[in-house]
Amino acid sequence: MRVFRVVSLLEATSFLLLLVSSVVKRTHEFELGVTVLGPIHGVLFLAYVGLAFLARPQTRWTNGRMVLGLIAAVLPVAPYFVERRWLRPVEGGRPAAQEV
Repeated sequence: MRVFRVVSLLEATSFLLLLVSSVVKRTHEFELGVTVLGPIHGVLFLAYVGLAFLARPQTRWTNGRMVLGLIAAVLPVAPYFVERRWLRPVEGGRPAAQEV
């Protein structure tokens, strides 16, 4: 679970940085940021999706929660929400907010 939480945060951060780099590329014709961050974000995105499936038994996510968790991977800040609300442990070692 700790790895999934870290990847969730890294994926969201890399997505935001990639968006900023895309704007810089278009406005200042500086492509290095996109060239470097694109593949990094791609690997983190695939890791997030894979870990979502691997962590499903531990998170006890319903089908609806799983779909929302996967949709979160394509929204710029949604993985921050997933990490904060659905993956962070609470009393008893279970993730917070199990309902969908």
